[in-house]
Amino acid sequence: MTRGSKYKFILIPPFHLPDENEFTVPGYSVPQNKPKEERLLNADFVLPHLEDVEWELHPGAKPPYGNWSVETREEFAHAATARMSCVREACETGKYDAAILLGGGEPGFLESREIGREFGVVVTANAFSQMYLATMLGDGFSIIDIEGVHNVYYRDLIRTHQLTHRCRSIRSIGYSLPRPGDTDPDTLTKQCEAVAKGDQNIVVERAVNQAEAAIVEDGAEVITLGCSMTFFLKPHIERGLKERGWDVPVLEGYTSSIELAKLMLNLNVNASGITYMGARPPKTNSRLYI
Repeated sequence: MTRGSKYKFILIPPFHLPDENEFTVPGYSVPQNKPKEERLLNADFVLPHLEDVEWELHPGAKPPYGNWSVETREEFAHAATARMSCVREACETGKYDAAILLGGGEPGFLESREIGREFGVVVTANAFSQMYLATMLGDGFSIIDIEGVHNVYYRDLIRTHQLTHRCRSIRSIGYSLPRPGDTDPDTLTKQCEAVAKGDQNIVVERAVNQAEAAIVEDGAEVITLGCSMTFFLKPHIERGLKERGWDVPVLEGYTSSIELAKLMLNLNVNASGITYMGARPPKTNSRLYI
């Protein structure tokens, strides 16, 4: 805890996985008895954004569907239900002024905003925060993501947040998260570990290439990141684009969500009581505009 902190946040992961199986991923598989700084994904560039925050890192709920990361719509629905209970419990304590939902696919975000508003707690999430910050930095943004079904799910998020007219593309780095049935030992988890050791590896090159292609071929003016397992690529994409002559902002979910929560608190605003009304609001319109 930071003495005299201006903000009081709880960071809630999308799930927590066992730390000793073949489906481990950085951040979400770290043993829960470790210090929060060790459990925080990409702590090296996220912690500076928490220097003025008194914060806790929730251990995360056990995913009801199995012991691997979410990718399909069904898995995201299970993760959303499990996390909503965590959000409500945190809000009921009265200890926090914001809940930061970690994870690129932001399971349970809309429902959690509804819960948070009931308690006067700001709720932000990784895709939403990146996308809307990106719209302030350029005319259009692209997303660098893992491959496969997660791209389709993420497209749903773009539509949900009503930003199809500002999103230029979703581009894949050609890696997915480890899950049952996979046979390729070269997983994104292995690539993350290699980058952490300072080894040269293909995922960084692919990410920079895809980011540049998004700029040149798709018209992107800002780069964002999809799955939270790609967030570690932020500094590498920034550096790679600059080396190629591109002055383009690169965003990632954790820092974007933390800073957006601070902004909302500083402005003393929360989600609209019309958009996120409770079951029995004091007043409603007789017609809802589309």
